[in-house]
Amino acid sequence: MLSSAPKSICVLRLSAIGDVCNTIAAIQAIQKHWPNVQVTWITGKLEAKLLESIDGIEVIVFDKNTGISGYRALWKHLDGRIFDVLLHMQYAIRASIATLGIKAEYKLGFAPDRSQDLQTLFTNVKVTSPQSLHVADGFMAFALSLGVPASALNWALSYSEQDQHWAQSNIVPNKPSLLLVAGASKAYKNWNVAGYVEVIKHAQTKGWQILLAGSPSTLEIDLAESIQTQLAEPCVNLVGKSSILQMLALIDHADMVITPDTGPAHMASAMNTPIIGLYAHHNPSRVGPYNYLKYAVSVYEEAVFAETGKSIEELNWRTRVKDKTAMSRIQSQDVIEMFDRVIDDFNMMGQ
Repeated sequence: MLSSAPKSICVLRLSAIGDVCNTIAAIQAIQKHWPNVQVTWITGKLEAKLLESIDGIEVIVFDKNTGISGYRALWKHLDGRIFDVLLHMQYAIRASIATLGIKAEYKLGFAPDRSQDLQTLFTNVKVTSPQSLHVADGFMAFALSLGVPASALNWALSYSEQDQHWAQSNIVPNKPSLLLVAGASKAYKNWNVAGYVEVIKHAQTKGWQILLAGSPSTLEIDLAESIQTQLAEPCVNLVGKSSILQMLALIDHADMVITPDTGPAHMASAMNTPIIGLYAHHNPSRVGPYNYLKYAVSVYEEAVFAETGKSIEELNWRTRVKDKTAMSRIQSQDVIEMFDRVIDDFNMMGQ
């Protein structure tokens, strides 16, 4: 599409943590191919904290909660700037409205089969959708459209020595550690307390240290406390006590992560920490941790069939299970067996 290397690229991906994390691989592929390109990334407040983990990015924070004043502030900030390319990588209407004040010769967006909320009206180049369902491959398609050579997706995320020290201070040396991020931002994505407790007890019998982590939301704090009350040997409870980059460091130093459909699942994949993802409402082939999809414990297919009477092949690729109790279909024994499989695959030593 481009006759020469672009000088400036604007990335529009506002949220959420998992999607921003998946987008990073595509942007870093662009930077690797064109080391001198100036990349400006417009994103949300929390997501901007994650972007501190990568180099060579100008970050502009857009606060969606400020309404029209937020758009005006963004457009004023960009006044007089013209980008070679805009990568409009979020089809939500609030993101499309933001593009009205972003000047670029080429405005790339999703093709109609992957777009929603009239996004195609705000772009002049439609990115060819990959055969893969995964959102990370969908983001990488933007880089390929620019002329970046196809390659395996890679992430290069880093954190400070202070973040590393904090993570190491919470992990027992010479003992395998399991990081459990039990809570998601939406309650229906969470697995049940009884299931988590059985998995924790199994890991403890094998000599593993268990750490709980998550956001400071009441939902996640209460879930962690409910888990703790049913354990004779409590976990290290760090829920609500870490920044994004401290969480990244903790994930990096843990031997394994277990979590439902959350941002930390994708952070674990990016850091090459084995991750068992728990799924019922969304197809893990689309939204699971990219490097560890084979370790997903998923009841999505049975849940979507129970709800629609159709197989996933007969349904739209982004069909979501609406049953708020769907996660209860996951059996603790299936997660325990997957835990043991990961140990065997990575030769993790338990006691």
